[in-house]
Amino acid sequence: MTDEHETIHRMPIPEAFHSFLVSSHGSFLSFSQDGGFATTTQTNDSAIWDKSTNSMIRHTMSGHELDLHQAQVTVSINDEPQSFKLVHGPEKLPSEYLQTLHAQGWVCLTQIIDDATLEELEWTACTDRHADRTADRSVPAICQNAAVARTAAEPLSLWLIRQYMQTDDIRLSHVPGFAVLGKDDGKRNVQGWHSDFPYHWGVPARGLVPTPSGKTVLGVQRNVCVSPFTRNGGATIFKLGSHAKDCAPPRGWGDATMHAKPGYRAAHGLPYGGPEADVIEAPGGSIILYDSRTWHRAGVNRTEKKRAAMLQAMTPMYIFPKNDTSQTYKRLLEAPVYEELNVREKQEIQNLMVHQFIGPGGEYAIGPDRELTDSVKSSTSSGY
Repeated sequence: MTDEHETIHRMPIPEAFHSFLVSSHGSFLSFSQDGGFATTTQTNDSAIWDKSTNSMIRHTMSGHELDLHQAQVTVSINDEPQSFKLVHGPEKLPSEYLQTLHAQGWVCLTQIIDDATLEELEWTACTDRHADRTADRSVPAICQNAAVARTAAEPLSLWLIRQYMQTDDIRLSHVPGFAVLGKDDGKRNVQGWHSDFPYHWGVPARGLVPTPSGKTVLGVQRNVCVSPFTRNGGATIFKLGSHAKDCAPPRGWGDATMHAKPGYRAAHGLPYGGPEADVIEAPGGSIILYDSRTWHRAGVNRTEKKRAAMLQAMTPMYIFPKNDTSQTYKRLLEAPVYEELNVREKQEIQNLMVHQFIGPGGEYAIGPDRELTDSVKSSTSSGY
């Protein structure tokens, strides 16, 4: 195609971060000049704080200050004292991220994941500080380490996704998992250009969205950079802004359908990767959100280090899921790591992973039906 490199968009390591104040149940302390203190699960601007001194914390929007003692504050809400712990927050205000997401169809929450959680993700993915470990593929990653569910329930990215898709009722369309990319051998196929689920434009899959969806956003992809994302290290390659075209990527760039054919790379080389394409370079612990219509392709890892990402396709509840999440959710409920989650995280994971519909007498969780599946297979094999 071309030897010219992609356009690099480098996210620098932030010099400072805001903070959240979180209760033992996982709710956040917010403050407004009109309503005073309140607890919330919504991490908008009202839930953002800044440490002004070692003994004081200031509400970012109002300037209201609270005494800080051993990284905790205690306030009265409805005449009841409640304690909140100071925790790692975002580099920018939620409203700034949302404005960027609306304007360009993608945004990077640089190092939004705290380092302790990030290392647990590295441990589970067996990369970076834990590259010497061997992955356990017999147990879903979300059942191995609480950090996986905790990251899936990361509040700011979820708030942004809900705002962008204009609905609070969102779902994980597949079980959160790790994509670990080893050093390229110069031979194996590399996934070509496509749009993510549910659009699946350029992908050899069932259920492609047949027409543009316009202002109705059917999906947002949430990629957690477990490893640093760099061009040489295998970062995803995008055509940023292509979501606005609301159509499939050009076949001349080498789409995923073409590049899925055995031996295609050997005969035709890599998919397009010139200056019209983009690479977002970001440190580990960052979350990249992008409109699922955005054209992108797999990167190529030219280094000796494995690159890990935690991938999640987020959709409104009215989109049929890509894969079943119910069975893994049931396994999570039985896993020891489940009890490490707080109340908000447990509720969020349930909302994200349990799909429901109306049945006789109320709502029912949707899951595989082995008896019905066998019946359908039998009917299909009969030729009708």
